[in-house]
Amino acid sequence: MSEQLVSARITPTQHLNILSQLEVSRLLDASNTGIYPVFRQCALAVLTHGNYTDDAKELLERHKAFQIRIIQQDRGIKLEVKGAPAEAFVDGRMIQGINEHLFAVMRDILYTHDDIIDNPKFDLTDSDGITNAVFHIMRNSGNLRPRSRPQLVVCWGGHSISRTEYDYTKETGYELGLRGMDICTGCGPGAMKGPMKGATYGHAKQRINDGQYLGITEPGIIAAESPNPIVNDLVILPDIEKRLEAFVRTGHAIIVFPGGAGTTEEILYILGILLHPDNEPLPFPLIFTAPESSRDYFQKIDDFIGATLGKKAQEQYEIIINNPAKVAKKIKKGTKRVRDFRRQHSDAYYFNWRLKIDNEFQQTFIPTHENMANLELSKDLETHVLAANLRRAFSGIVAGNVKDDGIRAIEKHGLFQLSGDPEIMQKMDDLLKSFIKQDRMKLPSDVAYTPCYEIVK
Repeated sequence: MSEQLVSARITPTQHLNILSQLEVSRLLDASNTGIYPVFRQCALAVLTHGNYTDDAKELLERHKAFQIRIIQQDRGIKLEVKGAPAEAFVDGRMIQGINEHLFAVMRDILYTHDDIIDNPKFDLTDSDGITNAVFHIMRNSGNLRPRSRPQLVVCWGGHSISRTEYDYTKETGYELGLRGMDICTGCGPGAMKGPMKGATYGHAKQRINDGQYLGITEPGIIAAESPNPIVNDLVILPDIEKRLEAFVRTGHAIIVFPGGAGTTEEILYILGILLHPDNEPLPFPLIFTAPESSRDYFQKIDDFIGATLGKKAQEQYEIIINNPAKVAKKIKKGTKRVRDFRRQHSDAYYFNWRLKIDNEFQQTFIPTHENMANLELSKDLETHVLAANLRRAFSGIVAGNVKDDGIRAIEKHGLFQLSGDPEIMQKMDDLLKSFIKQDRMKLPSDVAYTPCYEIVK
């Protein structure tokens, strides 16, 4: 039976409902440039939410006939979609949450392309220039809350997790919600949806009506992690590096749940930053947590960090097993330290300007076969440089697993090859094999997972 498709014209209910004629014309110009395929891909991902897949190539090929274009009107704009998935509509009208996400896509892909990415005022080779670009994109989205106390908790974890792990993320989110914490995730399913869902119950019990459920994503990953329905604020950053910087600049604490290569990438990113001497005085609560049945998961992660980045890196986080209430209490206490520190130093609550992020963690890494093979993974490197290169290695594996460009590159050129210090490569191999065994690399399916990489020993 073929999938039902819908064609319709959509009016914004929230984002971009009041624009000048100049702004509309700029949007129209941008939509006719080479970034249209990115705009189309992200819009399609939003429209297929709930029908989760983590194969961007398969999603695009399944909806080859899908089209989207901007229609100019005197009173603003509309979007015309053709061949859109029917599940985005109820009785012929687009679901409001999907409408909001769709126009957030347009805002971030088209509007910020002209104002930020293609703007010579922003030097995207310079560390400060990149941070300013991230700030302007976040501010333009309207999702920074300058009058709120520090209460935004970033939750990282995999899209492919067990039911027990998912329920644990939901219970942790509930405990956070009871304590007035807001939630920020990568916006997809699994460990990204669970904390948000739990927090909605906690907020409801406390009669909190303005809870924030912020989803931060990027064009390459959105098809694999399309926004879950609880996300009420969606932001699309231009690439994975700016997405990661947005997480740590806007969040006040981080909780990591079990996941796969993408979660390991996130762990290596935050550890590499916290290990910088300039960041030593900054309070930044970081907790790894899982149910009892997944205790071994963080034991392996901890062993890998110890063997590659050393004891000082292990001192940056606390592991809490099977105790959501304890996690929430620690986070609440930690965000109070963040508030006191920023008040003392007259820092903004809503954006962590003081956090030092090395250019190594900000420059866009394109995971071509050549770039993956040339990654230096050696204990002779400075710890933060090794952390940056390890992050890039795991980022490349994520691309080969779920991103359209990465999947096509593997099909054309074969497996990514990774090599380096024998002990590091052995630890990486062991960790990745455990992810494969536990179905953490991709959503479980009838087809067995085939690695997109090869460890060259």
